[in-house]
Amino acid sequence: MKKIGMIVAVEMKAVLERYGTPQEEKEYPGYRVLVYEAEDYIIYALNCGAGEIAAAAATQFLISQMQVDFIVNFGVVGGLTEEMTKTKMCVVESVVHYDFDTTEVDAVEVGRYLTYPDIYIPTTPDLVEKAENLQPDLKRVVCASGDKFIGNPEKKKEMHRVFGADICEMEAAGIVLTSNRNRVPCLLIKIVSDSVSGGAEEFRRELEHAAQICLDTVDQIIRKL
Repeated sequence: MKKIGMIVAVEMKAVLERYGTPQEEKEYPGYRVLVYEAEDYIIYALNCGAGEIAAAAATQFLISQMQVDFIVNFGVVGGLTEEMTKTKMCVVESVVHYDFDTTEVDAVEVGRYLTYPDIYIPTTPDLVEKAENLQPDLKRVVCASGDKFIGNPEKKKEMHRVFGADICEMEAAGIVLTSNRNRVPCLLIKIVSDSVSGGAEEFRRELEHAAQICLDTVDQIIRKL
């Protein structure tokens, strides 16, 4: 039976509405894990909260404590191009940790970890391909990830120009770096809540609706992986 770790930052209401009351709730110091069991898989859903550190810690917890077979993260993001409009669904192919910067000591680009050949930290190619095959409307994207909500349209355009990113959010780098370090596959499915010209107000307005659409897609993928 597959054991799936589901990392949820701020969209936990969508999980409860989609799956209902969990079969079990596991309590640990700092974490409450909701357990949903289906015929051939178990979902361990964990509400990590916003930010890279919280997401990385939660990912490691699910890997070490729950011994999950792979990590799934779904959630809302900001669009960085005109193409990435509200409710646009995407699958993350790679992540740029845009506020990681050792340029002065390592003479490398902003966002570059020395354990990777460039600034783009890959998710699991096999899972990306399977998700695309199951949901052909998904767009492959580069995700800019860092500990700051980006709502300003000019900042969004700059993020795209500098890093070649399509979307931005606050957890993906922590999730992908931790999954890769543990050699555990990861799949990140995202939906745009605030477009390139939108900001915090649009994010708040679209959060719940967009999160539910995104989770519905994730659920369809999980059932067939």
